[in-house]
Amino acid sequence: MSEVFEPRIVAFVCNWCTYLGADLAGTTRLEYPANVRIVRLPCSGRIDFNLLIKAFEIGADAVLVSGCHPGDCHYNTGNYHARRRWMLFRPLLEVLGFDMRRLHFAWISAAESRKFQQTVKQVVEETRQLGPYQYPAPPTDSYGAGREPHKNHFDAAAAQQRAREMLEAKEVDVVIGYGSSGPVFIRRPEDVDQITCEETGLNLAAYLGRKEVRAMGRAAILTKPMDAGALVVLERESQIESGAVKTIPIGEPGKGDFSDLDALLALPPAERMAWWAGEFARCTRCYACRQVCPMCYCERCIADKNRPVVIDTSPTPVGNFAWHVTRAFHLAGRCVGCGACNHACPVGIDLRLLNMAVHRAVAEQFDFNVGADPKAESPIGCWAPADHEEFIR
Repeated sequence: MSEVFEPRIVAFVCNWCTYLGADLAGTTRLEYPANVRIVRLPCSGRIDFNLLIKAFEIGADAVLVSGCHPGDCHYNTGNYHARRRWMLFRPLLEVLGFDMRRLHFAWISAAESRKFQQTVKQVVEETRQLGPYQYPAPPTDSYGAGREPHKNHFDAAAAQQRAREMLEAKEVDVVIGYGSSGPVFIRRPEDVDQITCEETGLNLAAYLGRKEVRAMGRAAILTKPMDAGALVVLERESQIESGAVKTIPIGEPGKGDFSDLDALLALPPAERMAWWAGEFARCTRCYACRQVCPMCYCERCIADKNRPVVIDTSPTPVGNFAWHVTRAFHLAGRCVGCGACNHACPVGIDLRLLNMAVHRAVAEQFDFNVGADPKAESPIGCWAPADHEEFIR
């Protein structure tokens, strides 16, 4: 006789509402399955998405996240901020093909012991029907050498002329441009011929925060249409002063295209998950994607922290999954779609698809244009009463 599968459920709950609701269920002798393991946090606003990922890493078959009803938060707005993060985290998981039936959200107050009982029963039964959670094995045909980086060719003569004019007029102290083998830092007018305008996707705004570049003085950078938005985000996040960096635009503006993302989303979730497993299996954790991103300017990345270890630092399947999900979510409302991470990846992982999923979610759900207004409030740090919550029990 085969054993009945008993799922392991991890519940991240708010201390002030859901945990008290669970306690009330116990004191009133309401029975519910013993499959759930409760992790109590001060507020649902403190339930970071990395906790959800970690729960599945260590063996959870499903995760329940629960807090106070909107308007009842002990800290006034913690659950509103949590709801907004969940709104953006879900589209990211969907493009990855994650089985969303394993992730549950609920508002449960301190007086709703029966709702806690019923929610746990439903989650356990639904997970029992799904079976154990397993990270998918990558398909054998997903391995490869990756994409060949393509080069864009722009009008070098025009860029050189503008750089010469700015240096001669002493408008700037250094011009950062594209050279024959990488970025060039031009400080004299007679050296502008080093600018070739042949690049492989690099966003030069990534150099603005480096100490040695700041020491050069006032800067101007060559910007492709998508790159210019990075300056807007950096100003919004107080990384550069308004008008401190001058630009030399190159290239013609293009139109955003989500056709590749739509094609991926057309696949069944299991196929999407398996495809990403193959993509992530190639990752060597070189962090080239982090190094070239203008938005990755933290002095110490979460991937480097070891007390505790948030993300496995070795290139393991679960560690790679956690790293790329974390990086993509940290760029929510910040990624300008420059594609630098894609071009820098030595094994050709199509990282832009993850960024595109979050970028589109931000635009559609909050009508937010990432690179438009440096004074606009970032969508990930605020909330609105009208934020939708149909996915929350």
